[in-house]
Amino acid sequence: MSDTKSDLVQLYSQRILALAADIPHHGRLEAPQASVKRRAPLCGSTVTVDLDIAEGRISRFAQDVKACALGQASAALMGAHILGRNHAEIAAARDALAAMLKGEGNGPEAPFEGYEVLTPARDYRNRHASIMLSLEATLEAIERAEDP
Repeated sequence: MSDTKSDLVQLYSQRILALAADIPHHGRLEAPQASVKRRAPLCGSTVTVDLDIAEGRISRFAQDVKACALGQASAALMGAHILGRNHAEIAAARDALAAMLKGEGNGPEAPFEGYEVLTPARDYRNRHASIMLSLEATLEAIERAEDP
């Protein structure tokens, strides 16, 4: 087995593929307070996030994810913990994930733990934007929902 092939096997592990196949809150909301579509220009992945905010926290959430398995796995990890979260918590998760992908940290802490499964993607910079899409779209949607 070549190094490249073994790297790809590690990159697309069973755990990543399982996460990609079961994205929480997948779909769209009817009449959300905010809706944001983000696209990763390099690979073409897209994520559309719909949400409602109550008392500064996400009360309703849906995401339509059209991304590679890595982007889907990232969306699944976020979606599993998103309800009840606020802007600061999601921004901290985004920043920790970005640092992890740069090799400068271990990834988000609770309640957004689990992103370490994406550590093999560090060497694939062309996939980083797809991995970041759900968190970034969610932050933008919160900002829109909170701006009267």
